Amino acid sequence: MERVRRTTALAAAAALALTGVAVWQLAGGAQGAPGADASPGQGDGYAALPHTSVQVSPGGCGTGWSSGHAGLQALEVTNTGIAPADVDLVVPATGVVLGEVEGLAPTRSRPIVVRLAAGSYALRCLVSDTDAVTGPTVRVTGSAAGSTAGSGSDSAADSAAGSATGTAAVVPVTQQDLIPAALAYQKWVAGQLPGLVADVTALHASVASGDLAGARQRWLTAHLAYERLGAAYGAFGDVDDEINGPRHHDTGFHGVEYGLWHQGTTTGLEPVAAKLLSDVQGLAAAWPKVQLDPAVLGVRAHEIVENAIEFELSGRTDYGSGSNLATVGANLDGTTEVLTLLRPLLTSRVPMPGIDAAMAAARAQLTADGDVPLGVLTQPQREKLNAVFGDLVEQLAPVAAVLDVRRTQ
Repeated sequence: MERVRRTTALAAAAALALTGVAVWQLAGGAQGAPGADASPGQGDGYAALPHTSVQVSPGGCGTGWSSGHAGLQALEVTNTGIAPADVDLVVPATGVVLGEVEGLAPTRSRPIVVRLAAGSYALRCLVSDTDAVTGPTVRVTGSAAGSTAGSGSDSAADSAAGSATGTAAVVPVTQQDLIPAALAYQKWVAGQLPGLVADVTALHASVASGDLAGARQRWLTAHLAYERLGAAYGAFGDVDDEINGPRHHDTGFHGVEYGLWHQGTTTGLEPVAAKLLSDVQGLAAAWPKVQLDPAVLGVRAHEIVENAIEFELSGRTDYGSGSNLATVGANLDGTTEVLTLLRPLLTSRVPMPGIDAAMAAARAQLTADGDVPLGVLTQPQREKLNAVFGDLVEQLAPVAAVLDVRRTQ
């Protein structure tokens, strides 16, 4: 599970899917030169869009944007202030967010590309150590095929049009919104740890008695139990690396794995298994004092699967057991638990049917392939496996984006 710690940045899709309406990157990528188009690599289609230059600063949030026409368009946001700023495109009446730029440096520009329906909108500027500033309300008129933002409408007709598109802006979450899910997850982990300790105790006993077959089976049981706790790894601290660090051949789960399968004997592994047991017991004893950051759960839902792809489906963490597919199944169990706890917040913010379908497809593919070593799979099986997990991680990317705690004041 330590491998999850070495995460990559959220894919651009995470920011894009914030609203379900943006087409290109909203919150990542390179910042352009002052006053320049800061959208490299977006192609001719981007250049052909209507562009509006907007300046933001604590004293002038949204300067330059006074009217607009419905449809797909780019707001070229330039920070004219003296400090980095986050900029949200919002519906003033409700505070729902349609797009964002994060960490925009002074003199730099970046676009918010969005499809707007007729309605009222504004930019909200957030600079460290200052109150949030909401710029002038801008009335967007007209109509556009496939336009969005029913939540941005200020008339019954606009609301009906927005509803027909099936898209909506996102209501920002607060730290308080996430606390119940975080507390429930902490309680769930607390309920899992005694079983993990028992599994590792049984593993140590098999190793100590020289039972190779029993040790291999108990290793798999214990390791999968640990892998299901993926969303808690950040709270485990350095002990996570000792327990499950993939770089180790002589400590933790992978040290035991390497000996059991590559050496084919339990000889010399008792101290390694004993240290693993001690670390797991220490983890269980310390957990009641741990305070899980509520803000991390949304990120973990995406990261667990992202890192399962990078480290498990690549075979990088196979130290002889050939259990990568079984481990990915345990990772899905962990993701399912996180999604279950977050579902009350997600249902109105992201397309959960798509996520549920992608989770089911990934689970079905693992079942079809069986708990076999990766090397046994045929090329078509590998391609299908990679495809369904690629789709899953794409479907999960919005979870992190919409559950990112945003300032509103």
